[in-house]
Amino acid sequence: MTESNELSSSTVDHKTGITLTRRSLFVGTASLFVTGCATARTTPVVIPAAAPVRATTGSAVPPMYSAMPDEEFPVPEVKVAEVDPKFWRQEVDYPSDERPGTLIVDTPAKYLYHVLPRRRAMRYGIGVGREGFAWSGRAVVAYKRKWPRWTPPDEMVARQPKLAPYSIANGGMPPGLKNPLGARALYIHKDGKDTLYRIHGTPEAHSIGKAVSSGCIRLLNQDVVYLYDQVRDGSTIVVIPDPTMGDLAIG
Repeated sequence: MTESNELSSSTVDHKTGITLTRRSLFVGTASLFVTGCATARTTPVVIPAAAPVRATTGSAVPPMYSAMPDEEFPVPEVKVAEVDPKFWRQEVDYPSDERPGTLIVDTPAKYLYHVLPRRRAMRYGIGVGREGFAWSGRAVVAYKRKWPRWTPPDEMVARQPKLAPYSIANGGMPPGLKNPLGARALYIHKDGKDTLYRIHGTPEAHSIGKAVSSGCIRLLNQDVVYLYDQVRDGSTIVVIPDPTMGDLAIG
């Protein structure tokens, strides 16, 4: 994916560390929800903690998942009946060796943790696609974008000619509710190079907590908007592999 963006930052301070190995070829069948991902063999040392599950009755929409009418493209409320409450955004106990500000993607559990001080973390439910399973290790959030354009790589366009209107040469797909990257996207780089791995938004509530057909890491649009405001450019991201998927590293 080819993007340009002004770097943005928040108040969280953390240290960059990178041991990610880039895959030498694109993995999996592409769709509108994938830009490609990378892989590595390194498994980070993280001690997950059991997190409480909030009880809920009916399908009342909590304030954090209400509609967001003031966004550039107004975001409708989340269909919370389609999301198990354990995947709702919540702060939890989370003992970890990682510094506050680090993002930890727990691929097998379908959670993303943003490490906080005092052994706590903000936890988000995620949907993980085939390409999201395909790598693990450490990288950095190079930059973020509000309502990003989506530009599928030329290799993807060659496989799916119907995507030609959204090619790099044609400027990609304009932002909006139908854009595969949703309301926000975090772009993951290693050694200054794009891994093609993304953390992004989605309106598809039913996909949270599941292994979806394609894509990297998706959060509810309301969650990715919140996360965007908490994460600083250069933040470390640690991805825990799913052992049931086997070793997909190449090269």
